[in-house]
Formats: sequence, C-alpha cells, structure tokens
Amino acid sequence: MNTPANTAPTVAELEAQEARLTLPHFTYDDAWALGTLLVELARARSAPVAIDIRRGAQQLFHCALPGSTADNDAWIDRKRRVVERYGAASLLVGARFRAKGTTFEESSRLDPDRYAAHGGSFPIAVEGAGVIGTVTVSGLPQVEDHALVVEALEKLRG
Repeated sequence: MNTPANTAPTVAELEAQEARLTLPHFTYDDAWALGTLLVELARARSAPVAIDIRRGAQQLFHCALPGSTADNDAWIDRKRRVVERYGAASLLVGARFRAKGTTFEESSRLDPDRYAAHGGSFPIAVEGAGVIGTVTVSGLPQVEDHALVVEALEKLRG
C-alpha cells in the first residue's frame, strides 16, 4: 500500500491488506512475538499507545506505553467489538459505510459507546480457520493506529 501516512486507504486497499495478512497459524508464542514487535515499533517512535491482542475471548497480550491512558483501553474495546462483529478491520468497516454515503454511527444501529469503526483494530485471520482474534492499537490518529498494526503483521508474516 503506497498511501501517505495520514490518508485513509481505500476499501479495496484495506481488503487487499486483510487477504495478504492471513497467517498460517497463530499460537501463544505468535501473540507474544506480535505484541513485542508492536511495542518495539511504538517505542522507536515514542508513540503513546496501548496494545491489545486477543484470541477469541482470551486476552493474550496487553501493554500500555508512556503517554497512553485508560481512555485508550476504552477505545481498544470499542474498536475490537467492531472487528468481532463484522470480521473485518475497524478502519475497513468505517470505510465501507462511508463508501455507501453514510457513516457507521448513523447507519450501524449500534451503540457508539460500545462500538467504534475507527482504525486500529485488525482481525487475526488464520488460513483454513478464518478470523480467530484481534490485534488493536489505540493512541495515535486512526489511520496511524491501523498502519502500525499492519506494519507489525507484515513483519510477523515475513
């Protein structure tokens, strides 16, 4: 994807990312590797983020870096719920609503205190199994949260 950092990717670009970033497996060790990779990337940029990785209902990794707050944890929960409900990246879900000429908040009929179709949560999809979890970052502008997750998944995938 050659989209500038602050420009939202298109629906097609986001869908291509999801297809490309399907993993061959996702173990507890993979969750640790992905989480520590996200921490390293965020620390290198002094990014004030919180990071969350889940497989199903189980939280496998969580880290809050300097400058993040409990509000970031609330955003993680809201973005993660969108991925769990739609099986797609939170940024992609919001982009699909905008492509239809509306917004997630106006048309999803979901409580905005519980759901946020803002970038930063990405489905963990495994070949042959589909979406089995989520990886979420909160603390940067939404396109940057999303890009950080994608960068880490690309490095993990190799």
